[in-house]
Amino acid sequence: MGKVVTADYHYLSITELSELIRQKKVSPVELVAGCLKRIEQLNPTLNAFITVTADQALQEAKRAEREIKDGKWKGPLHGLPVGVKDMFDTAGIRTTAAFENFKDRVPSKDAEVVTKLKEAGAILVGKMNMHELAMGTTSVMSYFGSVHNPWNQDYVAGGSSGGSAAAVAAGLCYATVDTDAIGSCRLPAACCGVTGFKATNGLLSIKGILEGEEADETIIRIAHTAFMCRTVEDAAILLNVLANPEVSHSKFKADYRSAFGTTKNSRIGIVKNFKATDEVRTAFLNAVETFRSLGSTIGDIDAPLEFSSFAIGNIEEDRKTISQSLFKDIDVLLLPTTTDVTPGIEEARAGGPQAVSADNTFFCNYYGLPAISIPCGFSKNGLPLGLQIVGPRWGESNVLDIAHTFQQATRWHLEHPLV
Repeated sequence: MGKVVTADYHYLSITELSELIRQKKVSPVELVAGCLKRIEQLNPTLNAFITVTADQALQEAKRAEREIKDGKWKGPLHGLPVGVKDMFDTAGIRTTAAFENFKDRVPSKDAEVVTKLKEAGAILVGKMNMHELAMGTTSVMSYFGSVHNPWNQDYVAGGSSGGSAAAVAAGLCYATVDTDAIGSCRLPAACCGVTGFKATNGLLSIKGILEGEEADETIIRIAHTAFMCRTVEDAAILLNVLANPEVSHSKFKADYRSAFGTTKNSRIGIVKNFKATDEVRTAFLNAVETFRSLGSTIGDIDAPLEFSSFAIGNIEEDRKTISQSLFKDIDVLLLPTTTDVTPGIEEARAGGPQAVSADNTFFCNYYGLPAISIPCGFSKNGLPLGLQIVGPRWGESNVLDIAHTFQQATRWHLEHPLV
């Protein structure tokens, strides 16, 4: 394989890079080496990684290079450097949940989604920093120190998957696998200007998240495996690898990219009752106008954001009926991901673990709905803002198609921090 300057590639998408790897124009070894060099340069200030698996990653990259050279290309993730939130067990590699009591915890078995990544040829470059035990939305509280936003290091990266969002945004890896229990993937994706996706409850395995440790039943019922990447097309590629096809109700489960362009004359419900500051609302309304200009049918709707009687015992019945009632006349819901601009780290310390509000995201976890956050603008202080697109249960194709349409018409996802 020919020599490449890896710095030229750190902001490319999986879609772009995978084709270069397949054609043997880019070497997985040089790609991994480039990510490791960038981690070495930027992680001391961003604090996105808890553990960097440099030696193992380089060994895996050499194996991937040999396989591809021998014509055994496994697919779009083969040879791609990825990170895994430090909630997912990794055999022989510590899995800490950013919690002091787990700082030396080393599982013997990989989580199911980690196994799927490895089988697809993805290369683990490390475990991501996060909000301690995933119990907050700022990633300021971590035994390993606060995560910093790559757009401005005085600000939070969101949480609980803050290290993942910071790493993808800063070009330290190309995707991460995360958890989302109240918005823990979508919120940091919005804060850092990347794409964050949560599928329908049950489509992605949660087996191997701190396996054997005590967990609250409510958290187990609302927690979803999720992931972050650069583009919606990358999200479809990751979903192809991570989803359990026997569970899916989608006709596009063989390749979710084939859903692009299938939602003709999309019907979009604009959520009326979301919470947001004027600045967030303005960016959101600009995104609505983009959809209007693309020919979408736009109508107002109230989303079930309030839970007057949150009872986990009703959750399965509520999940069964939500799509019939909420999505009867629309394909997706549209609302802002966050309620406010990204707070500073010191502001977040004072504001507590939920300083980035989950008021616009949690309902998707309770009802088990697929949802994506994609970049849609910037606040006055130069930090990204996120647009959230929510579909009916098993409506991943609707969400991906309509989000992809927005990204094809805009350039927000192509903006990167100057780090």
